[in-house]
Amino acid sequence: MKKTSFSRKHLGIPYALFLVMFVVFPLLLIIFYAFTDANGHITFMNFVNFFKSNANLTALFISLGLALCTTIICILIAYPVAYILAKNQTSKSGIILLLFILPMWINFVLRTAALKELLFALNMISNEMSFVNTVIGMVYDYLPFAILPIYTVLSKMDKSLVEASKDLGASPIKAFFDVTVPLSKPGIISAITMIFLPTMTSYVVSDTLGNGNVTIIGKLIENQFSSVFNWNMGSAIALILLAVIFISMLVTGKFTDNESMDARGSSLW
Repeated sequence: MKKTSFSRKHLGIPYALFLVMFVVFPLLLIIFYAFTDANGHITFMNFVNFFKSNANLTALFISLGLALCTTIICILIAYPVAYILAKNQTSKSGIILLLFILPMWINFVLRTAALKELLFALNMISNEMSFVNTVIGMVYDYLPFAILPIYTVLSKMDKSLVEASKDLGASPIKAFFDVTVPLSKPGIISAITMIFLPTMTSYVVSDTLGNGNVTIIGKLIENQFSSVFNWNMGSAIALILLAVIFISMLVTGKFTDNESMDARGSSLW
């Protein structure tokens, strides 16, 4: 009898089955519902109706604006923190980094509810502050996802490149912007990807802190599936969101492909 040899390729079979069952099949199901009506007939009216609705377009633009504001604020806060921790790598740096990571160990909903109580104590819960409170909640929840990748890149960066630029006459500020920042682009791009995309669908924060006044595209999808029970429109909105995510990944991927060339080709002073 022929002996069947076991190879490492067989270890990928469970993962392949998992992808087929929980990724490929649901995606095909969403595509089917998106391009059909309630009677199962092929149609494009789900997409037409989405772009004809001012409420849907408003939710889409609010989602993009919310994601953009959250990403910018997170990067502006995370980069100095990661830079200081990476530059002064001591035992205390690890403790401080742990303090930023520690909230990630707590349930997402509990963190959001606790933040709502804090904002309520500060008398910031109001209809006028709905968008601002949502941004605060998003920054609070996703800030660690910006600090970690930037810190990882900065901590592994060759410090001799900065010293060489200073020896060649570059000022500390110019060495920072011409050497440190370009070399840390992979961490920045990774942070942007980990923040910008999830914030467009994280409707738990907008519902809890925005008093229901901030409707993002993730909330639209949830309403279509659970409240209106219109799986066709919900699937169409999900595909539109998937297209936005795909475009965002293409844009960030372009920067990722070029950043190493820019870092090597740019002048050090």
